[in-house]
Amino acid sequence: MNRRVIIALTLAWLAACSRPSPELQVVVDAAAALGGRERILAVGSIVMEGQGMNGAAGGSVTPDAPPNQWAITDYARTIDLANGRARLSQTRTAQFPFALATVARQDQRLDGDVAFNVIAGAEGQPSRTNRAAAAVATERRADVLSHPVALVRAALDPAATVSNLRTEDGQSHVDITTAQGDVLTLAIDPTTKLPTHIARRSSDPNWGDIVIETTISDYQDVNGLKLPTRFVTRQDQWTLSDIRISRTTLDGDTSALVADDAVKSAPLPTPPAINVTSEQIGKGIWWLAGGSHHSVLFEFDDHTTLFEVPLDDARTQAVIARARSLVPGKPLTHAIVSHHHLDHAGGFRAAVAEGLTIITQRGNESFLREIATRPHALSPDALEQAKKEAKFEWIDDELVLKDRTNEIILYKANGNIHTGLLIYGWVPRDRMLVQADFYDAGWLQHPWADNFVENVKTRKLNVDRDVPIHGPIQKWPDVIATIESKRSTKTN
Repeated sequence: MNRRVIIALTLAWLAACSRPSPELQVVVDAAAALGGRERILAVGSIVMEGQGMNGAAGGSVTPDAPPNQWAITDYARTIDLANGRARLSQTRTAQFPFALATVARQDQRLDGDVAFNVIAGAEGQPSRTNRAAAAVATERRADVLSHPVALVRAALDPAATVSNLRTEDGQSHVDITTAQGDVLTLAIDPTTKLPTHIARRSSDPNWGDIVIETTISDYQDVNGLKLPTRFVTRQDQWTLSDIRISRTTLDGDTSALVADDAVKSAPLPTPPAINVTSEQIGKGIWWLAGGSHHSVLFEFDDHTTLFEVPLDDARTQAVIARARSLVPGKPLTHAIVSHHHLDHAGGFRAAVAEGLTIITQRGNESFLREIATRPHALSPDALEQAKKEAKFEWIDDELVLKDRTNEIILYKANGNIHTGLLIYGWVPRDRMLVQADFYDAGWLQHPWADNFVENVKTRKLNVDRDVPIHGPIQKWPDVIATIESKRSTKTN
């Protein structure tokens, strides 16, 4: 064979071998559209400033209403690509009636695998908190990769893998596994080749297997790169954030992102021990406290009923175990869920797994049925393993639970601006009010206090004691005195 032919064939073979795979070509195209491979690899850091909003999935007035929103100002997000560091600082102002501080300042940082927060010290100087859990570092690294330059840069790493090329909604999608093992999906526009959204799978204690997707848009030229100026992040159907960037700076000073030795050497925090205390507060009635969220157990002639299954599986399972130990001869059969907010209904799946019938307001039906049936394959919980079907008993305006042993009347709260489907309990014999999120002595302010008092008056309840799911048990005059003392409290 002619030597020139051999050389030509060899060069053609080498060119074919060096040609990117179709999957990697999507990344190469995105890199070119963003400004080129070399420009992307040369960027040291990206600083974005702007404003927007945050939302909370499951935090709304009613289950089908949009999430409560926080207005975001002083937004500054730094991505140190060269050193694997990041920072998010912002001021959040509640756009809804809130019982705690309506303005919150956040400063969250990442240095490699060390996640930490910074709080304002007494002299206004930064004071670093201890390291956050390892899972927080993973989440913050994933947040960094929601920026297209960061993800494309990570995908260009020879240690990364790009796979599963497909077309969805008219866009090219590939799955990227970074050198650190993070798995994300990148979508690019077939015409501009610019990234349009970045998604990742995650696990939520209540919602189970979820998809967190950031939509990227409104690109502008910044020093040789095309960079987005709008980031909208959703968890399934809920918008978690919508940030508009007004200014982007490349290769600025990132020294403030470095975790000092004290932070790096601090041990990872261990989850606090679950403590469930019990105090008998009436005949056949126990207050199960010991944490931020309490529950109340009612004993009837042939069974017991629990008011509230809060926070998560672990807390609720511990509460259920204590409830059963208090009245071992009678089965625990029912659990009352006061409202749909997930700090109060977070143990709902655990209660279903234990076979309890759930008593709650009828308007929560579709919300709770969805939570009960969502898959939890990524992090199987008790209900995922038990495969039980949820059982419900619904309240419209009033439900009486009564036998010769005990009586509790469940009422729907009317006109409450915190949650429109709140229910509370009334024990006539003891003149005892059992309620969640109507009132807490520890709140900084009481924006729906008048509604609380009005509901008590409308139902003609002559209250002796308030037994809350948050805060201490109080006599009714003390409740009123607390409310009055905090009417003018400033929460900024």
